[in-house]
Amino acid sequence: MAYQPYAPHSPAGQGAAEGAAPRPFARVRAGFGLRGPRRERHVVTAEELNALSLPVGDDGVLLGVDPQQQPAVLGLFRPTGYEIVLVGGVWTAQLIALRAAATGARVAVETGRPQAWAPMAQAAGGGQPCVTVHQVGRLGPQGPSVSAPVLVVRDLGARPPRSRLSAGPWQTMLTLLPYLGPNAQRVLGAADLVGAQRVSPQEAETIGRVMNLTEADVSALPLMGDDVTLWANRMRRQFVMTSPVDAEAQLLGAPRRVD
Repeated sequence: MAYQPYAPHSPAGQGAAEGAAPRPFARVRAGFGLRGPRRERHVVTAEELNALSLPVGDDGVLLGVDPQQQPAVLGLFRPTGYEIVLVGGVWTAQLIALRAAATGARVAVETGRPQAWAPMAQAAGGGQPCVTVHQVGRLGPQGPSVSAPVLVVRDLGARPPRSRLSAGPWQTMLTLLPYLGPNAQRVLGAADLVGAQRVSPQEAETIGRVMNLTEADVSALPLMGDDVTLWANRMRRQFVMTSPVDAEAQLLGAPRRVD
């Protein structure tokens, strides 16, 4: 039986069978299918085009805004290990943990004051264990992956013991120091990123020496407000003001440096 091309049952098909001139088939554009309905083009002038904007920045966790009121975003999770030290209050560490959990990451907190972290951990996941709190020395492997990154927060005072875990692919370590202890230079020197809230002039000198801060930055550290943090590595530094949204303020309260 010879192959017969498919002919749709339509008035056009019937006309062709009866010898009438067939209606032309709809033109098909290669790779684009049938032509859609005709619409007027959306046209803007060059001046109007300049008015269009879409804020696009690095992906990560929003820390706050910089002095130019631009979003300050921290890429917490990377295919290589990342060590962060925050010399500051638990409020800022908890806000970072909350926002990391909001991106889909898991947060594991090793702390000697579980009562300070338990309310936040219970509220963070809406019943899901996205933030877990562990006693000192009881934090085991977390199994991070590119689809399930992990933030490990160590809130163990000014002299944190060495951890059984370390930063690795998709697992970032954040060590919270309420103030600088005797091993501060070693801890700061091993960090990829240091955040410093208001500190004493002596502590500011130590941070400035390790992180190569300018004299202006060192002088500003003892005078900063509770909602300001200086984030620095060996190449860059940036002051960031952090403001909680309503849900964060209800859970954590207002920004504070001392707990």
